[in-house]
Amino acid sequence: MSTTAELLKGAAELFPDEVVTQAHVRHFDLPLGAGRFALITLDNGLDHTKPTTFGPQSLANLNAAVDQVEKEAADGEIVGVGITGKPFIFAVGADLKGVELLKRHEDALAIGKGGHDVFKRLAHLAVPTFAYYNGAAMGGGVEVGLHCTYRTVSAAIPAFSLPEVFLGLVPGWGGCTLLPNLIGADKAVSVIIENSLNQNKQLKGKQVHELGIADAIFEGADFLEQSLIWTASVLKGEIVVERPVIDRGEAWDQAVAKGRFIADSKVHGAAPAAYRALDIIAAAKNGDLQQGYDAEDTALADLIMGGELRSGIYAFNLVQKRGKRPAGAPDKNLARPVTKVGVVGAGLMASQLALLFLRRLEVPVVLTDIDQERIDKGVGYVHAEIDKLLGKGRINQDKANRLKALVTGVLDKAEGFADADFVIEAVFEEMGVKQQVFAEVEAVAPAHAILATNTSSLSVSEMASKLKHPERVVGFHFFNPVAVLPLLEIVRGEKTDDASLATAFGVAKKLKKTAVLVKDAPAFVVNRILTRFMGEIQNVIDEGTPVEVAEKAVEPLGLPMSPLVLLELVGPAIGLHVSETLNRAFPDRFTVSPNLKAVVEAGKRGFYVYDSGKPELDPEVAALLKQGDTVLTEEQVRARVLDAVAQEIGLMLDEGVVAEAQDIDLCLITGAGWPFHLGGITPYLDREGVSERVNGKRFLEAGVASVPA
Repeated sequence: MSTTAELLKGAAELFPDEVVTQAHVRHFDLPLGAGRFALITLDNGLDHTKPTTFGPQSLANLNAAVDQVEKEAADGEIVGVGITGKPFIFAVGADLKGVELLKRHEDALAIGKGGHDVFKRLAHLAVPTFAYYNGAAMGGGVEVGLHCTYRTVSAAIPAFSLPEVFLGLVPGWGGCTLLPNLIGADKAVSVIIENSLNQNKQLKGKQVHELGIADAIFEGADFLEQSLIWTASVLKGEIVVERPVIDRGEAWDQAVAKGRFIADSKVHGAAPAAYRALDIIAAAKNGDLQQGYDAEDTALADLIMGGELRSGIYAFNLVQKRGKRPAGAPDKNLARPVTKVGVVGAGLMASQLALLFLRRLEVPVVLTDIDQERIDKGVGYVHAEIDKLLGKGRINQDKANRLKALVTGVLDKAEGFADADFVIEAVFEEMGVKQQVFAEVEAVAPAHAILATNTSSLSVSEMASKLKHPERVVGFHFFNPVAVLPLLEIVRGEKTDDASLATAFGVAKKLKKTAVLVKDAPAFVVNRILTRFMGEIQNVIDEGTPVEVAEKAVEPLGLPMSPLVLLELVGPAIGLHVSETLNRAFPDRFTVSPNLKAVVEAGKRGFYVYDSGKPELDPEVAALLKQGDTVLTEEQVRARVLDAVAQEIGLMLDEGVVAEAQDIDLCLITGAGWPFHLGGITPYLDREGVSERVNGKRFLEAGVASVPA
């Protein structure tokens, strides 16, 4: 059998570019005369913007530190061992860059085993061990602490999680086994399954303590000092830590069943990670830790060699890296300052935009509309939202007063926009209306002001075509709800100049949005793909396939909601309008469903009623539907929908709507909530063979979002 050191040495050779974490050991006397203590500090030598991770060499360094303290403990030189992190960061888990490089199952198994072997030693020292969660802790960072005898947590921690299932892994260094045995299966399922599948929800320090993961909580300012005083009291027997007895009966089985229900509702069986994690949690009921660790090793290796994790890492990198450095954006030094923002319109979308600009830029924002009543309503909405932030303690009274004073509304555009640097319109989706609005704004706004449109499907170039200065018009398309969805499609019109575009990207960054540069093509990216996707669903329903079969067919994609529930959210009238726009542009591929038209004309808000709590086809809608007699199976529907989407993406890339397939995925993940475990859509189409069937080639090279050959 290989030793841990040999295992890790082999793994380190596969990963020469690891950012290595050191494990520094220092010794001191504890307060209260409790004795000599060894403290291990995890630190990669970089500031908090480069969090500490565990690659193979980092694990080897921790292993060497444990060698040292193990001997000191056995020799009676120390009374306890602590482990903590550098300022603001405890440790954020395995280094995913190394995971991407693995090509063989046995190498993946070595990573799982290596982590277990090192962490496990902390539980078996001759003295008690203490984890001091001083800053952000995720994945393996959380797990190394679970192997310790005791844990403290800082009240200032902003992020603590086991995010593995979100990425397509399982907590594989003890998380699935130790956490339910520490806090019970129900709470463990919440942390490992529910939070991960809920957009990777993070815990704060207070919640970590309330869940029982940490035994004590201290303020951030003197966290380590207080933790060491507490440690001394524990070692002297003055504080006895009592933990609840874990219910290993029916409650455990019910918790696992709850986890399966959550996984089914989120990924519909389409992604294996949640189910593998639940199997390990279920088996951990007997308290046999080694059996659990072995199961974690196997699950980890299987998942590392599967497409879902590779897609998850690909998606993670898109959002974290590409999303922060948009492809094709002009030199940021060309951007002009924005010291005042104008918003044309005061309806719900315009009011949401006003609130976002106000909160992120903290500059004067002025709304205009066709009558004072609408303006007052828009400004009132913004004020009410600021009051909500104040009520939740997110801002103080002083800031609330300042923000409210910055937002105003006027009827006269000349008065409102004469000194605005950036004016965005959010009026009715009708070309004539938007052209008129821009003509009015151009007449009164300064010569340098950017004119932005929030259109979801109309041509930005056509909108600018009648202006004296079309070069300052830019598409600035947000997604609803504006506060939640990160995507911003920035559209370059035919005449848009670099300075206007650079200013738009600069504003997007301040708004904390994920900006993607898009060519001025009908419906841009997200709405074009979703409309083709929805159009194919509508087509099969119109031809005769039952609604529930069409809906169920795409469940394996693990989308956040079914197509017809999404249509309800968007609004059938908007869905119809976008399909009509695309039908005019591409009549051979985009249809206008007569059934959808009938639903809109009948004034229906959607296809479903929710009388029983779950969606059921509205009898009034069912009566409106006129269907043919071609009934397809779920498999046939899915093939048709995926073929249509693959064809559309292929054409969009040929047209240069975006720079690369990566931008399509980034748009779908951040603008439509498509799952990380699919990597958006193109890795899934590649994996299922759809890309080659439809377009004769993959969207991504082998090894990108897939296991390298």
